[in-house]
Amino acid sequence: MTGGPTLPASMKAVRIQAYGGSGECRLDTVPLPRPGPGEVLVKLAVAGLNFIDVHLRLGRYAKSDTYRNALPMTLGMEGAGTVVELGAGVGAEVGDVAVGDRVSYCVVRGSFAQFAVVPQAKLVKVPDGVGFDEACALMLQGLTAQYLSSSAFELQPGHSCLVHAAAGGVGGLLVQLAKLRGATVIGTVGSAEKAMLAHELGCDHVILYKEVDFRDEVRRLTDGAGAHVVYDSIGRDTIAHSIRSLRRRGTCINYGGASGLVESIVPLELGEAGSVFFTRPHLADYLATPQELRDRAGALFSLAGAGRLKVRIDRRFDLAELPAAMDYLEAGRTRGKLLLDIPPC
Repeated sequence: MTGGPTLPASMKAVRIQAYGGSGECRLDTVPLPRPGPGEVLVKLAVAGLNFIDVHLRLGRYAKSDTYRNALPMTLGMEGAGTVVELGAGVGAEVGDVAVGDRVSYCVVRGSFAQFAVVPQAKLVKVPDGVGFDEACALMLQGLTAQYLSSSAFELQPGHSCLVHAAAGGVGGLLVQLAKLRGATVIGTVGSAEKAMLAHELGCDHVILYKEVDFRDEVRRLTDGAGAHVVYDSIGRDTIAHSIRSLRRRGTCINYGGASGLVESIVPLELGEAGSVFFTRPHLADYLATPQELRDRAGALFSLAGAGRLKVRIDRRFDLAELPAAMDYLEAGRTRGKLLLDIPPC
């Protein structure tokens, strides 16, 4: 291993010992992790909070091969900071990181801590002009919005799309990327305040879905045809109407479960809705190689650096305040990205 500054023997990390409510999140002192071959140690400056952290805390992925027997578990799936130590084999190839590099990453658990071990292949270098806050916010949420709008369904001028939670973290970025691709964007929100924000982000039409039937409104706004694609992060409470908001042979993309995970889809419903398509993608499958990760992140960093993509930070919490941050997220109050400030050693 090669390193830079003198490192402590231990660190602070938020872990859960059992699945359950936000009160299960405890700030513990744990041994400092060390990088193995192909890994680096990152001193974290900021971490992002996402619904996947809630699902992990509740044990909704406890039966998966990845998370079976994972307790005690350090939460956090994205972060940004500075490389402080290299594992064996890192630094030998073009594109490798070095001690002192500013980096961000996602889809690696353990960012709710002062340090994290991250595979070098999962890291992206943060360019000058992009801060740690922006870089972190453009990881899970930004990369999700990027692949949804460009790959899961390749939006083109003339397309119409329905974006649920259009004032939220992913939704707000997705609205902007959809507009940059020339699409007409219909957004759903839960309040008049969020409707104003969605309009500011670029929505052509905004639906207060708690007051009106969004399916009927989408039909009306598209002259009865329906949307080409629906981006549904709400899940259980909206998915049936999302499918019925599509035009013939449209695509429904369920990428989250704020109201609960979608447990089943009746195939005949897809046919009755107009022979529509349904998919439930995972971000990791759209970051299949280090180059794909760099390309997607690079596109986002370029847009943000040029001022063409606005990253909205809703609120930030100290690491020890994670239970309160989770309660805020689960209450549906977010209007952008939630960040956790990581205390220095």
